[in-house]
Amino acid sequence: MIERQSLLNAFDALLQPERFKDYGPNGLQVEGCHEISKIVSGVTASLALIEAAVALHADAVLVHHGLFWRGHDGRVTGWLRQRLGLLLQHNINLFAYHLPLDAHPELGNNAQLGARLGFVADARFGEQQLGWLGQAPAPILSSPQALARHIELALGRSVTLVAGKTGAMRRVAWCSGGAQGYFEDAIAAGADVFVTGEISEPQAHYARESGVSFIACGHHASERYGAPALASHVARQHGLEHTFIDIDNPA
Repeated sequence: MIERQSLLNAFDALLQPERFKDYGPNGLQVEGCHEISKIVSGVTASLALIEAAVALHADAVLVHHGLFWRGHDGRVTGWLRQRLGLLLQHNINLFAYHLPLDAHPELGNNAQLGARLGFVADARFGEQQLGWLGQAPAPILSSPQALARHIELALGRSVTLVAGKTGAMRRVAWCSGGAQGYFEDAIAAGADVFVTGEISEPQAHYARESGVSFIACGHHASERYGAPALASHVARQHGLEHTFIDIDNPA
């Protein structure tokens, strides 16, 4: 068992949220019970995840996507009222870390995604150095199509590939989630292929014109691994029970 403030301190010490300019508040977003013995982790603080945490009698939920974002008008209605009401009713703490969880060198989304795909980083790029750049075993990078198939098998879902040059690649760049805006930075950093969660209209043209391939493997699929890695690490340190719950999301 651990006190709420001590658990917050443990998360903050690892992720150092003060280093990041983010789109919403990092840390404790909803205050619940004072003492915590059971944590549920997930990608997003959806109603389904909160209901699952209630069913498990969890004291805290740790997510990548919390409830509050820059530009929210502050009204507690509709979906926000449902989610917030259920947390408060059952006295459950909600911890959320966005960019700090993407960036952590071992437990973060990019580190965990890279490890799952067999990528080894040796450089960072892009705004706040959130993009990762490195290498992978030759068979994985033998062609854009081979890499796309490898990712589909590793993540268990189809991907969107816009192939650049044909043939073998040397350098792979990646950034989890909705990082399609980092594609130009990846090209400038010397990548032969960029892997992220989403694709927007401009990236297809950039790939064809630059010769650098682009693979979108799903926002949710690329960010399934950071929250449970962080929660498991802290739970082991403090003797807490931890359960990861993956609420399916096709995005």
